[in-house]
Amino acid sequence: MASSAQSGGSSGGPAVPTVQRGIVKMVLSGCAIIVRGQPRGGPPPERQINLSNIRAGNLARRAAAAQPDAKDTPDEPWAFPAREFLRKKLIGKEVCFTIENKTPQGREYGMIYLGKDTNGENIAESLVAEGLATRREGMRANNPEQNRLAECEEQAKAAKKGMWSEGNGSHTIRDLKYTIENPRHFVDSHHQKPVNAIIEHVRDGSVVRALLLPDYYLVTVMLSGIKCPTFRREPDGSETPEPFAAEAKFFTESRLLQRDVQIILESCHNQNILGTILHPNGNITELLLKEGFARCVDWSIAVYTRGAEKLRAAERFAKERRLRIWRDYVPPTANLDQKDKQFVARVMQVLNADAIVVKLNSGDYKTIHLSSIRPPRLEGENTQDKNKKLRPLYDIPYMFEAREFLRKKLIGKKVNVTVDYIRPASPATETVPAFSERTCATVTIGGINIAEALVSKGLATVIRYRQDDDQRSSHYDELLAAEARAIKNGKGLHSKKEVPIHRVADISGDTQKAKQFLPFLQRAGRSEAVVEYVFSGSRLKLYLPKETCLITFLLAGIECPRGARNLPGLVQEGEPFSEEAMLFTKELVLQREVEVEVESMDKAGNFIGWLHMDGANLSVLLVEHALSKVHFTAERSTYYKSLLSAEEAAKQKKEKVWAHYEEQPVEEVMPVMEEKERSASYKPVFVTEITDDLHFYVQDVETGTQLEKLMENMRNDISSHPPVEGSYAPRRGDFCIAKFVDGEWYRARIEKVESPAKVHVFYIDYGNREILPSARLGTLPPAFSTRVLPAQATEYAFAFIQVPQDEDARTDAVDSVVRDIQNTQCLLNVEHLSASCPHVTLQFADSKGDVGLGLVKEGLVMVEVRKEKQFQKVITEYLNAQESAKSARLNLWRYGDFRADDADEFGYSR
Repeated sequence: MASSAQSGGSSGGPAVPTVQRGIVKMVLSGCAIIVRGQPRGGPPPERQINLSNIRAGNLARRAAAAQPDAKDTPDEPWAFPAREFLRKKLIGKEVCFTIENKTPQGREYGMIYLGKDTNGENIAESLVAEGLATRREGMRANNPEQNRLAECEEQAKAAKKGMWSEGNGSHTIRDLKYTIENPRHFVDSHHQKPVNAIIEHVRDGSVVRALLLPDYYLVTVMLSGIKCPTFRREPDGSETPEPFAAEAKFFTESRLLQRDVQIILESCHNQNILGTILHPNGNITELLLKEGFARCVDWSIAVYTRGAEKLRAAERFAKERRLRIWRDYVPPTANLDQKDKQFVARVMQVLNADAIVVKLNSGDYKTIHLSSIRPPRLEGENTQDKNKKLRPLYDIPYMFEAREFLRKKLIGKKVNVTVDYIRPASPATETVPAFSERTCATVTIGGINIAEALVSKGLATVIRYRQDDDQRSSHYDELLAAEARAIKNGKGLHSKKEVPIHRVADISGDTQKAKQFLPFLQRAGRSEAVVEYVFSGSRLKLYLPKETCLITFLLAGIECPRGARNLPGLVQEGEPFSEEAMLFTKELVLQREVEVEVESMDKAGNFIGWLHMDGANLSVLLVEHALSKVHFTAERSTYYKSLLSAEEAAKQKKEKVWAHYEEQPVEEVMPVMEEKERSASYKPVFVTEITDDLHFYVQDVETGTQLEKLMENMRNDISSHPPVEGSYAPRRGDFCIAKFVDGEWYRARIEKVESPAKVHVFYIDYGNREILPSARLGTLPPAFSTRVLPAQATEYAFAFIQVPQDEDARTDAVDSVVRDIQNTQCLLNVEHLSASCPHVTLQFADSKGDVGLGLVKEGLVMVEVRKEKQFQKVITEYLNAQESAKSARLNLWRYGDFRADDADEFGYSR
């Protein structure tokens, strides 16, 4: 074991004892120690050495559990001070020793010296000199060593040291406490403040026996948050070490055994205490993990007070380097490229409470499952009516709330995805259905972990794993902490309140119910809805929250390519571009909040109408992107002109459904001159509002008196029956009355509800917008609704000009228009239609001067060149005006003609 040195002597003299060396591992008592050698490839050998010729008091011993009548043996006087004297002097130090005697039982007695040779301090003499040990009875001083012991003892007696002092030494006897009546109370009473202690025994790398000072509690302490390999007890009483158990034990022993430490008591487990041991040289918990001697354990990591993330990081360090217990470790995402482990993607769909579909930058779609969480599920077997088909979203408690939380937070947003593990596909069993391969990841948005937010609201639970299962969330501890908070606060699934019930009527395909519901939806005008499913480009399933029902909705006014259908006995292939149309609609509206106008229904019970999202008409958008054609039924609709204009533009591009379109040749004999001539039919209008993007709202002068009369009657009615402040609950899309800054009431439409104090309204008769508190809103009386008099403000845009994209340039143009025409009467002529609003020319009522042309002359805008023959004359006039402004270097042209290669940088194009 330890190195040895043979001292030479004459061949005729007595044998000189061999001097051996070792490191002091443990002090058993005032006259016995254990020394060890240097480790070489594993824990080193060790041996017990008893000091010759002296005796120290016996330390206390606990009665054997197998002997119920036996009693605990207390310390003998001065036994513990003797042990402490040696412990503080020798632990971890190198000593040399000689063996003088060995009993038949193998017990070794000898002399111990501090240091590398026998010139060091003689430990037996030091003990006797301090009065902590006596010479053995009957020993005669017949050699120099015994003479020195006798002298030391006489000096100690004379100085009244230790056991030779006055009194019986009872104050040196410890009141040892082997058990604690209430461990939980004991731990809490220390308020996680460090307690001084001595480590008396190391059971394995993460479990020790500690003597707590100054009250002498002897307790078992398990290191919080980790577990080392252990020694398995066999039936015959022997112990079999798990791999690296002996090495882990030696690692802890060599650093902590019989050292002075501080322990933070963190929790308790039966009679064992969970804690963190602090040594001046470091934290043993983190060291064990970092060296690959321990693994994190979920059941106790939550009580670790110095940050669970530090433990996970230390464990990760060992895993990455495959140290010791991790020598065969394979990371869960080892087969993934870095770009597949972490990426940014846009959320397109929420599948249920723990899975989403995202669109990658490559354009591909990928299903992502949130790591380590479980969505709400039905508990028990008899909770569901067997005759009723289960609709998980509405029938499983809190599933709808969980889905809505994810939908509102994520749909259409970009998220950060960090893949934690790939769950391989599993075949079906008798009790568990088959699962395909799953990509499980941590998804964050704005720094918020979505799974953690879901769990903290009680809308999901955390999956528990086997301790050796590494396939889990990289933020597993935060998930457990969030669940603990949700349980403590009684949130969601953990609430003791009544479970929310969602009674949602599904009237899809139910002709009878649909007929009863149709008039109600028609009268409602625009209704709020959520798109639950997209069957094809023009066929959707909608959830109407106000009516709590599901309907099938067909887009009106268009003819969309029919998708593939499974018919009995055959599969009918889809028409060209049906998949593209469905994908377009999905990306635009799936699981988004939209507004619908129901016009009619078909014989199958499907509702037909218009769907709007963020002010855009989905039918028009499909036509605009050449994914649908205009259907003749659109002729009677107010959106017909927009649809025709969009279709005409799509035809010119000859893309998708119009890829093979050819213009029909026009016979010369047909009188086409009228179509080729510009129609100039100016009507008087009153300009009420100019928007920041240079659109404007006008009222028709001819209906102005009707509006004045309606406003007068409405205000009289309101003054007679004023709305009760706070009684109106605004909802997006509703028509209402709103009190403007002038103190008068006007008709308005709710565009957005941020909060009761911030409601965005649009004044439907004037075109201006405002943010108001709900206290300044009220219900629009039916006698003054849009059915009595339609909204009087109509939106238009200037024809033949390009609105500057540069903010300052656009502001100059808007300011000029506001000065010239706001709140004045003008003459308006519709030139052509577009998807957003009609484009018009506007004249001053008195001078008949063209307002748009005036803007071009002042160099505030540029000309939009159109190719239609009927516009060539007016376009030429506009271009001449632009050349004059350019020559005079007015406004946009003050630096010359900027429309070169870098024109896009300025937001313009030729």
